[in-house]
Amino acid sequence: MTQSGLSEMALQDALAKSGIVHIGIGAFHRAHQAVYTDAAMAAKGGDWHIIGVSLRSTDIVDALNAQNCAFTVIERHPDGPKARRITSMSHAIAAARDVMPVLAALADPAIRIVTITVTEKAYGIDRQSGRIQNDHPAIRHDLDHSDRPSGLVGILVAGLKSRKDAGMRPFTVLSCDNLPANGKLLRAGVIDFANRIDPELGDWISQNVSFPSTMVDRITPASTTATYDDAKTLTGVDDPAAIETEPFSQWVIEDDFPDGRPAWEEAGAIVVADVEPFEDMKLRMLNGSHSLIAYLGQLGGYRYVRDAMANANFAGLVARHMENAAAIMAPLAGIDFARYGAELTERFRNPEIAHETRQIAMDGTEKLPQRIFAPVCDLAADSRHRGTFALCFAAWIAFVQGQINPATPGESRRLPDDPRADEIAERIDSVQDAADLYDRLAGLPGWMPRQLCEDASWRKAVISRLVMLLTDGADAAIRHELGQ
Repeated sequence: MTQSGLSEMALQDALAKSGIVHIGIGAFHRAHQAVYTDAAMAAKGGDWHIIGVSLRSTDIVDALNAQNCAFTVIERHPDGPKARRITSMSHAIAAARDVMPVLAALADPAIRIVTITVTEKAYGIDRQSGRIQNDHPAIRHDLDHSDRPSGLVGILVAGLKSRKDAGMRPFTVLSCDNLPANGKLLRAGVIDFANRIDPELGDWISQNVSFPSTMVDRITPASTTATYDDAKTLTGVDDPAAIETEPFSQWVIEDDFPDGRPAWEEAGAIVVADVEPFEDMKLRMLNGSHSLIAYLGQLGGYRYVRDAMANANFAGLVARHMENAAAIMAPLAGIDFARYGAELTERFRNPEIAHETRQIAMDGTEKLPQRIFAPVCDLAADSRHRGTFALCFAAWIAFVQGQINPATPGESRRLPDDPRADEIAERIDSVQDAADLYDRLAGLPGWMPRQLCEDASWRKAVISRLVMLLTDGADAAIRHELGQ
């Protein structure tokens, strides 16, 4: 039998016990949704195994399929690592090799949910308008080749079209990415894409497809040699798909699943009617603090979050930022913001978690609008709590400026790892003046909210901190922010 025939048989065998297709089988999915689903099936049963799809990588697909899609999760506890074998995945598909098996899985009635963890830039959806980005490479390709799509939105629309054409019920689409109102955003983009190729399909999706929102949280550093060594030591298995993560995990899910779902609450998930308040808490307190640590950490020479948090001043600044973020949060039933902040601090300090500041610093133009700009807009009437937000934005400016215009003689110019890197470089090439840097980057089209663009006090706050960062460095800027 040919390799393609064997792959088709493997897919059919997997579909017999699966109810979920997951797009984006990187480390985070394997540390999060796959773990919750594994525990849910152990507690309550059900045919909810996961068929995993990788849009780009083929290596992880081959590694997983070679070991029946079982893999090891190493939890990095302060007192040492603990291992767990996860068996909730039934099959893996490399869409980059051939998207047709992906579409075949999406067309199968066994699949009731499609979950998603991809990079933020993989969506190709404008966050402000909810419309697809016409210049996004995958969107552009898929509009012209909707029968053989390559990107997330195109694949979802093709899968939903096959269900509609066959007179079948649609699957539920569940985004599990760090995007505010991720379900609403994805719904808008999918409908917009569908309307471009088939308005009747767009109407059908609008009326029939559920897009619940979620909030996810689990720090998942990149796997290292130590990850694989610990997996072998603790389980006896050589596992090239092993991943490592922190002990903490959180998943808040909007309960909107017309065709059912695994009993994720049995694994600790929080199922609610409205995810938004939990999203705001996480984006502003955790993710915002992460960005602050990432950019100041990069400027200050800290490779890992844990190293930055070992500095008392740095930890004090992060605590101040969490207090500032909590000051604008509406009360949330069952949540003590001070306790949540203390939990975050403990997680950031975990000496067993090697979370690179460089990794968090990626894609700043995608992350800062919801982590920094949105809360600052909410703080417009109370400037007392804006300082750490201004410092974070100033640190991002100094970070990208240092990559594009390196100060060290002989150091190579680099583009930041950001979807708008070319625009950033074009705007600030050879620019050194703090006010000029601010004006050029704040003026990126469609980025900073107009409210902030027109806010002279915000501009002044950012520029003053940027001057200190560029002149005296990160440690001095942190001490100044703390009033030392």
